[in-house]
Amino acid sequence: MGFVTTLLIVVQVLCAIALIVMVLLQHGKGADMGAAFGSGASGSLFGATGSANFLSRSTAGVATVFFVATLGLAYTGMSGRVGERPSGGVMSTMPAPAAPASKAGEVPGPAQTGDVPAPAGEPAKDAGGSKPADIPK
Repeated sequence: MGFVTTLLIVVQVLCAIALIVMVLLQHGKGADMGAAFGSGASGSLFGATGSANFLSRSTAGVATVFFVATLGLAYTGMSGRVGERPSGGVMSTMPAPAAPASKAGEVPGPAQTGDVPAPAGEPAKDAGGSKPADIPK
């Protein structure tokens, strides 16, 4: 199965390069836009473009081969895993992070509001819910 996968990858890369070159070589539909609003005449600005030329047909053929190679790679990537449950992805293979060091007998947990000192430059907040002294009553 390794040979088939390698062959499909090579075919897919070659098709991708060919698609890029073919699309860049094609004449765009918007190129005739300037001729419609100024000098010259565009026969089919928004209408039918007529029969497809060799370049557009070969682009469609290479795109078809590209998608078939993609489907083949997806098939070969999943072969041998039929009936297996997904393992959860890449992150399921990573080790768990180490717990932070704590004092003896202390259980880590969420910080309580009374335990956290106010940062420097900020006034301490009153946990009793009273109004600050600068607000009139």
